[in-house]
Amino acid sequence: MAEWIPDVLGDEFEQLTLELGEDDEGPLFATLVRALPRELPWWHRMSGRRLPLEDVDVLYVHGWSDYFFQKRLARFWTARGARFFALDLRKYGRSLRDGQTPGYITDLVAYDDDIAAALHAMGRGPEATPSARRLVLLGHSTGGLTLSLWASRHPETADAVILNSPWLEFQVASARPLIAPMAELQARWAPREVAPQVDLGFYTRAQQEVADPEDPVEVNLLWRPAQTMAVHAGWFHAILTGHAQVSAGLSIDAAVCVLLSARSATPTRWSEDLTSADSVLVVDDIARASLKLGPSVTVERIDGALHDVFLSRHEAREEAYRRLDRWVRGWTAAR
Repeated sequence: MAEWIPDVLGDEFEQLTLELGEDDEGPLFATLVRALPRELPWWHRMSGRRLPLEDVDVLYVHGWSDYFFQKRLARFWTARGARFFALDLRKYGRSLRDGQTPGYITDLVAYDDDIAAALHAMGRGPEATPSARRLVLLGHSTGGLTLSLWASRHPETADAVILNSPWLEFQVASARPLIAPMAELQARWAPREVAPQVDLGFYTRAQQEVADPEDPVEVNLLWRPAQTMAVHAGWFHAILTGHAQVSAGLSIDAAVCVLLSARSATPTRWSEDLTSADSVLVVDDIARASLKLGPSVTVERIDGALHDVFLSRHEAREEAYRRLDRWVRGWTAAR
């Protein structure tokens, strides 16, 4: 039976390997990373005071061509008493095995198994005693799309859904209905066909340009390459299917918070604009799509933010954390 072992992020973090069966490329695994709240000093415990999120479990899911490495994001939650967990999905990051196609999947519903295994390891499996602990889903980019669809399919499970630049719509929204039939045909007959590489590495460069020495981030370029992983036809069709479901309207019954940059920039050539805008998504389209997630949606637009708002330049990064803190405090007080 798998056990928690030290994680590559250091002493605060541990990881657990989750077995998921196998596919045509061999055994499948996901990896759950956890960071638990530090024990409070005796005088704080004796006072009877509680941290605001002591009854909260957070589950984070990364984006495309990505993995979990954001220590500060974990500490935001654990400092408030929450238990923080992050999931490296099958064929990503810690979960990628030799001979596997990085990130490859043909249906986002397959990630239900990854999420179910993570929740079970968190003590929230279907056979567990109903928990008084609240569940917060936290997703970035493609992870935001995955968790949005999951939360809509699993009502009364999540208590809050927080999305960091979720990929809820194709970059040319008007073209999606035209592209989708061709993508479906290609996925059916040549699912592993690879699209031309269009990422010039400018998003990675922008993160390096705005790196904050007061908040250092170390990235494993084998797990998060400077240019995105190869895009296969089967995966692309799965994403477009997810976008169509969002466009038709989801029914997330939890409160939703969406954090976005205030503007987008097109990464056809390098410019300083790319260090203060989302160069991956069309943020206005994402803001509109967010309103189709459920009946209670807050959209926070952050000036100067990158695609990952928590990896932006110092001022935008601090503003992202202030907005997140404000929303979480309001959500907590409402309960």
